[in-house]
Amino acid sequence: MTSTVRRFPWLIMIAVVLAALMLRGPIVAVAPVIDQISGDLGFSAAQAGALTGIPVLCFAAFTPLALLLSRRVGPNVSLTIMLVGVIVGIVIRSLGDATAAFAGTIVIGAFIAIGNLVIPIIVRRDVDPLKAPLAIGIYTSALNVGSTATSLATAPLEVGLGWRVAIAASIVIGVIAIAAWMVAVGTRGAFVPQRSVVAEGEESPAVWGSLTAILLVLAFCGQAFSYYGVTAWLPSLLADELGYTAQQAGSGSSIFQVMAIVGALGIPFVISRFGRIGAFVIAGAMWLAVPVGLLLAPDLWFVWSVLAGAAQGSGFTIVISATIALAASSHHAGRLGAVVQAGGYLAAATSPSILGAAHEATGGWDLPLVCVLIALLVFITAGVAASLRIRRATA
Repeated sequence: MTSTVRRFPWLIMIAVVLAALMLRGPIVAVAPVIDQISGDLGFSAAQAGALTGIPVLCFAAFTPLALLLSRRVGPNVSLTIMLVGVIVGIVIRSLGDATAAFAGTIVIGAFIAIGNLVIPIIVRRDVDPLKAPLAIGIYTSALNVGSTATSLATAPLEVGLGWRVAIAASIVIGVIAIAAWMVAVGTRGAFVPQRSVVAEGEESPAVWGSLTAILLVLAFCGQAFSYYGVTAWLPSLLADELGYTAQQAGSGSSIFQVMAIVGALGIPFVISRFGRIGAFVIAGAMWLAVPVGLLLAPDLWFVWSVLAGAAQGSGFTIVISATIALAASSHHAGRLGAVVQAGGYLAAATSPSILGAAHEATGGWDLPLVCVLIALLVFITAGVAASLRIRRATA
């Protein structure tokens, strides 16, 4: 008798992990050497900040085009195009003047939007549904490993080789990822377009007509708004509230990022034990440690950073895995992913500015933390409601 259980696609997942290292690392690479870049290229503080803010806007703006590309050439070739495009963007950003730095940054953000979209489609297509949360957890942890490793390595590379080489170092990972992808899907699969069509009998329900899909958009908006807002302002909050130096305050942000790896890898087991509803509640309660904890007991920031750091890695994984669970087909997964991610990253792009304006208006951090609290309540409420509807639909 032939088994109907799909084996876990390890070659695919190894290639996906290597590709995921390219989805955040090139963005955060500029932060450790931003002073050197600004000095050489004559950037103002606002221009320097845009180098990390522009890609998030690109995630939202280019996701619909990423969906169109995936349909025209297929997910496999789309992932190859993503890797090549990010490498090209890194080269443009590293070798040119100020205009080239911004042009390269836009190119990087645009092509990363493709990867954000197609990797969940590939997981939906190639991974057994019961193992999809684990696959998304591995993928999410790779995003955070890429960010953390890049943050740690860029400054030392700059000392020995200069900032241009330092922010271009991830090209090596990109080349390795392309080679791994060719091994996983074959040279033809990686480079020969295969138009994605809806197979006969394959379901592709409406997205905007689905209350469940809209709830997932809201959940991802709450997650992304909170993550990018806390990432942008946590060091400043610790410096203002506790009198920390820039280096001490930066350690809080580092803990928040590193713990996401633990959360992303751990949440699939929470989902298997408590279900997706329980996972949303547990991750949401841990996430609330940042706004509630910093409002009530800022001296315990280390505890709050550990809890919320694990939660933010978990939150991304839960929403993406819920999107995959809702999808009736790979084609439907692409449309759902485009809507959920475009909405979420649009909210993310506004978060640093909204929290900064709230801080400037009040002169303190209570109102910004309340804004994060509200966003997290949206994440929990919408996520639980969506999960209830998915459970009923799949029962």
